[in-house]
Amino acid sequence: MTAELVRGQNHTLPQTRLEIRVAAGTPVVAGATLADEHGTVRGTEWIAHPGSPQLPGIEVSRQAAADHRLAVDLDALPAPVHRVTVLLALPTGIGGPVRFGAVASPFVAVTGLDGTEIATFTLTGLDTESAVAALELYRRQGAWKVRAVGQGYAGGLDAMLADQGLPRAAELARSIQDAVTRATARSVTPPPPRTPDADRVGSGAGPVLPPDGRRPAAQPPEPLAEPVTPPSAATTGGPINYAHPRRQASAPPPPPPTAPPAEPGRPAQPVAGDATGWSMDERLYNQIWGMFEDLARTTAAYRSAVDFAESRMDQELERTLSDPRSRIGGAGDRARAEARAKRDELTTRAREALDRDLAQLAAEAAVVEPALPAPFAGWDNPVWHAYRVPMEIPMALRIGDLHLPENPGLRIPLLVRLPLERGIWVDSGRTSSEDAALTDGARLRGLAMETAVAHAARLLAVYPADEFSVHVIDPAGSAAGALAPLVRSGALAGPPASGAGGVASVLARLTRRVDLVQMAIRAGAADSLPPDLDTGEQLLIVNDFPHGFDDRSVTQLRYLADEGPSVGVHLMMVADREDARAYGPVLDPLWRSLLRITPVADDHLADPWVGHAWTYEPPRIPQGSRVLEQVLAQVAAARRSRRS
Repeated sequence: MTAELVRGQNHTLPQTRLEIRVAAGTPVVAGATLADEHGTVRGTEWIAHPGSPQLPGIEVSRQAAADHRLAVDLDALPAPVHRVTVLLALPTGIGGPVRFGAVASPFVAVTGLDGTEIATFTLTGLDTESAVAALELYRRQGAWKVRAVGQGYAGGLDAMLADQGLPRAAELARSIQDAVTRATARSVTPPPPRTPDADRVGSGAGPVLPPDGRRPAAQPPEPLAEPVTPPSAATTGGPINYAHPRRQASAPPPPPPTAPPAEPGRPAQPVAGDATGWSMDERLYNQIWGMFEDLARTTAAYRSAVDFAESRMDQELERTLSDPRSRIGGAGDRARAEARAKRDELTTRAREALDRDLAQLAAEAAVVEPALPAPFAGWDNPVWHAYRVPMEIPMALRIGDLHLPENPGLRIPLLVRLPLERGIWVDSGRTSSEDAALTDGARLRGLAMETAVAHAARLLAVYPADEFSVHVIDPAGSAAGALAPLVRSGALAGPPASGAGGVASVLARLTRRVDLVQMAIRAGAADSLPPDLDTGEQLLIVNDFPHGFDDRSVTQLRYLADEGPSVGVHLMMVADREDARAYGPVLDPLWRSLLRITPVADDHLADPWVGHAWTYEPPRIPQGSRVLEQVLAQVAAARRSRRS
């Protein structure tokens, strides 16, 4: 039976291999400190945090996330360790709330490896605090227990680390936040929870903005249940409500389809849409993210097992070689052979487990891929041959594939939510990848623009007619060849802008749109918008940045990147980061706000669970296929029909 703890309460742990799961509703930094029997943290080497996520017996996430899973093996902790304290802090430098009182109360659960909850704790009563010691695992009379702590710190992460007795706490806190910022810049955003009707926008002849001035497409995704922060006993005089604020209060969605019973000794056959959700698209979306997480975690388990086997072999060899007697005769050779045999046995067993999991995931991918709708499907999927302009916005869009070196053939679709919550940067420069190093610089820039055009075409294809427009800034006219499909089809909102005058005109028009819609939303006066203002979603493709841009236009781009997504204006930069070094740190916030993708394979993206470096593969149009032109022709025809 699960123990629901209140602040200060403890509970005996029945096992030593655990997971600590955190659900915060907003991205938080998770870490842990180790302390001896006197409560002393002996140094920075006793702290697990995003910049140093692994210690003996504990592993934390490499980045900020709304949900965390911390792996704990109490038996593997160093012998002097008697206490493990789990710390949570709000990240700085990436936007978001600055105090826990502004978000739903974090929920922490200690579970077994099978997911069974042992003890839970909801951290209520937080206000100005931006860091909190959530709970601690401690050893008492040979047994391990968990205690709910909930000690908050208005001074943030550095105040909390200082309270742990660490010298130079402020410097350490800055290094942790810097590691989080770097990880965020290259991370894939995890899918948020959904309500049955969240983020759905029906088609219609009227503007996207409803009469009350609020824009449903730009609101943040809703959680499964309305988050309510329970009042504290100090303000109400009554007992504190420790109910989990994110538990679902409404009726659950219909159960997903299940596969027929498997034959004894064989794994169950996978089924497309075998996940929770109110529609098949939602089920497929959740299933793909489940496959993504499964592959991340099963690979992490394999790598951890291999690292453990290598470490144990090294320790055994070190002990053997440190004894002079083992160097005489064949004792040393036998000890080395035994150590290597144990290593090989452990790695073989780990590889067998990995291969079993990979085979199951590959079978699931083989079933799921053909069942995907057009927004989730690759360009080579036959579903595009039956394409019709949709009547409503889908929940997500595929922008490429991800894979790991353990099995390059197992590809996971990379899906991003719609409407876009952040812009995209298509990197046209040389990166550390082998494919980029072998590609000529001019060819790389051409591929980057072709990739941007393919993404723009997919966005045009998945939106209802006249609810999505694409603008292009090409200062020197160097992207004419790559832009030809968009120009010939008539799918662009206007000819590509070139020259200083063209750049200034497009940026001024989109900046004005952002300003007007923001003012209308704040004033609740959507009806007062100018009749010629297009309130549909807008995408601006910027080629060859920063060539042709002055300080004013750079400032406008930063403004569009920061403020545009909330009112339906999105940015797609095609640029080489090295070309913009002359601007110095002024452009750093712009780059960090965009999701970086590449025109060739590159292992630069990290997952939100364990932080693996995933190889990203951009979407490829099959050689000789005219699917792109056919889709754009239908989009343009639907627009003409709507306007006539």
